[in-house]
Amino acid sequence: MELILYLIAGAGAGILSGLLGVGGGTVIVPILVFIFTSLAFPPQHIMHIALGTSLATIIVTSISSARAHHRKQNVHWSAVRLIAPGIVIGTLLGAVLAGQLDTVILKVIFAVFVLLIATQMVLNFTPAPHRQLPGRAGTLSMGGIIGVLSSLVGIGGGSLSVPFLIYCNFNARYAIGTSAAIGLPIAVAGTLGFIITGLSQGNLPAYSLGYVYLPAFAGIALASMLTAPFGAYLAHKLPVQVLKKLFALLLYIVGIKMLWSLV
Repeated sequence: MELILYLIAGAGAGILSGLLGVGGGTVIVPILVFIFTSLAFPPQHIMHIALGTSLATIIVTSISSARAHHRKQNVHWSAVRLIAPGIVIGTLLGAVLAGQLDTVILKVIFAVFVLLIATQMVLNFTPAPHRQLPGRAGTLSMGGIIGVLSSLVGIGGGSLSVPFLIYCNFNARYAIGTSAAIGLPIAVAGTLGFIITGLSQGNLPAYSLGYVYLPAFAGIALASMLTAPFGAYLAHKLPVQVLKKLFALLLYIVGIKMLWSLV
């Protein structure tokens, strides 16, 4: 049953990554929290392991999704190269910060984040395209902010980078494709950060590499690798705005349930 849940989480994350450009972590993290709680993992580490494992799986998802979008010529590689250094630094700092925070605080941060993303989807708020990328310093700084927040909530950054790219005059499909490529440095740096910060912990579950739980990583990565290209294909075929509203409803349920569990 545990393996089946990992495969379902990975399949959903892969499709969402390619279809909506949102971080698959919004699906993966709450499922992992549920599974890890049922497996009686140390409560003080559950959220850290969920975040670290989620970011590790996004390495595979982002590669698969970015390749699919690249084949459709939806990736602005110059923008990816410009923002990547800030992304890496910010994501590493975010992982170190997450390692110092209590799991309850991390749950609150995650829950508030998904509720905000859900609201943005319901309102269909998209920043008006006012300008181009804000130069090297501005783009690096924005990359750092996206990286920090992505580490704290275990996502590939799509929920943050897509609006930023649209604000910088990218059309929606171009923004989603470029965001998929941006997810790779986020995932790699975040995974490395959570591995390093978790290595000093002596009571982690067996088969853990720092804060990355390898069985969950393997199951989710396998499924997401197969479904991410399908999500990119669906982005050209389905009414994305309708799907976003349905996904927003799911995020509301996830966010409220996670906050309720802390009461």
